[in-house]
Amino acid sequence: MVWSGRWVAERLGVGLDGDEELRSLLGLALRRNPKRAHLLVSNVLGKHVPQSPALVYESGRGLGVRVRALLGDEEAARAVVLGYAETATGLGHAVADGLGLAPYLHSTRRPVPGVAAAGGFEESHSHHTSHLLLPENPELLAGAGPLVLVDDEFSTGNTVLNTVRALHERYPRDRYVIVALVDMRAPADRERLTAFAAALGARVDLIALASGTVTLPDGVLEKGRALVERWSAPDRTPAGADGAPPGTVRRVELPWPEGLPDGGRHGFLPAHRGTLEAALPRLAAALADALPGAVRDPGASGAVQDPDASAVVRDPGALAAVPEPGGPAAVRDPDAP
Repeated sequence: MVWSGRWVAERLGVGLDGDEELRSLLGLALRRNPKRAHLLVSNVLGKHVPQSPALVYESGRGLGVRVRALLGDEEAARAVVLGYAETATGLGHAVADGLGLAPYLHSTRRPVPGVAAAGGFEESHSHHTSHLLLPENPELLAGAGPLVLVDDEFSTGNTVLNTVRALHERYPRDRYVIVALVDMRAPADRERLTAFAAALGARVDLIALASGTVTLPDGVLEKGRALVERWSAPDRTPAGADGAPPGTVRRVELPWPEGLPDGGRHGFLPAHRGTLEAALPRLAAALADALPGAVRDPGASGAVQDPDASAVVRDPGALAAVPEPGGPAAVRDPDAP
């Protein structure tokens, strides 16, 4: 089987080394970003490449089960799970489901009129660096229980350190758990986190599906820019330009339970989880009925839209996984880079 990161690795000179399962979890892509030439592409996140929704969901839920085993039920019930926009909003929901006892909140880039920010932090390498935390209950983060931070990858650790630093000043606690699909820190970054936790006076644990390191050669940014320039796709062809009928967009109104949040942007509580679990078969049936017959056939691919990755469905992956006799699906996020 050809590794999906081979093309970029050979042309950029990027090395990816680590656990045996690492390359089954990750590929590589070029990135149009002046700060990073490469993008680690997860095969189990469900955002960049189509994948079985059940596999996507279970990858996150399984991590949550491990967090609960680490903390024990008493501490798990005092915890709060925090996911990062945009890539880890659905992943964070799945981790919270596996943990089972804790509320979930994810960051957002979008201010909401009338909702005061309970905190914020910076993601230095991002196209849009500022994150906001907008829980409906301003006391959601005020407890002293563990804070579980969920991201798709843990690379330099800068974002997590910025988050913990900012929140610890406002809501101090003595335990943090970092959860990621992959831990790709260099040795120096591992030492930096250890020193940071010691200075903070807090315990910091990390749970991931696999770990490894990325090796970048000199001049990688220049190589990346040249490759992007050479291989950039042409502008999209207008719909119907070749005589084919243009595509259509159909809005499906789902029988959403009254009072149930449609995402974790303002908080999603354990009680909400039970309500949604009971409603999922009905929601999935309504969605399946609205799909063309060809899309429902085994082997077909589809997408479940997550427009902010900030709100729409608490975990689009969970909804996508319910009617899954068909093929792979992906959660599409129009705001993601």
